[in-house]
This record gives sequence, C-alpha cells and structure tokens, in this order.
Amino acid sequence: MRMLRFIPVLALFFALPALADGPHRLALQISDNDADKMNAVLNVAANVSKYYSDKGEEVEIQIVAFNAGLHMLRADTSPVAPRLASFGKSMTNVSFKACQNTIDSMEKREGKAIPIIENAEHVQAGVVTLIELGEKGWTIVRP
Repeated sequence: MRMLRFIPVLALFFALPALADGPHRLALQISDNDADKMNAVLNVAANVSKYYSDKGEEVEIQIVAFNAGLHMLRADTSPVAPRLASFGKSMTNVSFKACQNTIDSMEKREGKAIPIIENAEHVQAGVVTLIELGEKGWTIVRP
C-alpha cells in the first residue's frame, strides 16, 4: 500500500521554482480506437508545441498508446498514419510510446505479428509509463 506524504506548504512553495526549470513536459494518453480522439491527441500535441515554440520555450511531449488506442500506432490499422509520419519529420519534440503488453495481447488474439510505426518506441506497460512520468512531474492529459 502506498503511503501518502504531506509536504509543508512552505517547503512546497520553495520547491516550485525548481519544478519550472527545464522544458515543459506533457504526456498524452490514447486508449480508444477512435479516429476523432486520435486526431484530438495529435491536435493537442501540435498546439502545445506551437504555443511554447512561439514563446521561445521548450516542451517535450510523449503520446502513450495502450489498449484499443494502440491502433493509432499500428502500421496496418492506424487511421492517422499520414499525420504520424509528418510528426516524425517536423516535430522532433513529440515522441510516441507503444504499450508492449497491448501488442502481446493483440498478437495472441489475432495470431500474427502487430506492425508498429517506425517512429514509435516500445514500453513495457503504457499505464506504468504514465504513472512514472507523473511521478517525475510530467503533466498527463487524456484529450
């Protein structure tokens, strides 16, 4: 069981400036096989990237796909494949993470290898990736 830790307000106040150092960090979750939601995730990534670029600030964005949302990163079923290719070329601050647990489940169910787009990195568990990013101070959004 995880224990909650309480930080005195004064300590939190002095810790906040340290959190602001470095690039902004955003993790976007996609867990639905829905083209509109996939496009919404990509729109958020593009808009956030442009916003901070226009301000002269850096932002790192990770799009984490798991469960049915893995279809976004599947080379054979992605309804947003052309956009993913352009992201890989024009927005190097956006990365894609494919849940290996979901890939394994889909391969077992479909009886074939699941092709993932080339600019996606495999992570063991999408949800665990989001948890760990949150623990490191990343903002997590599910558009």
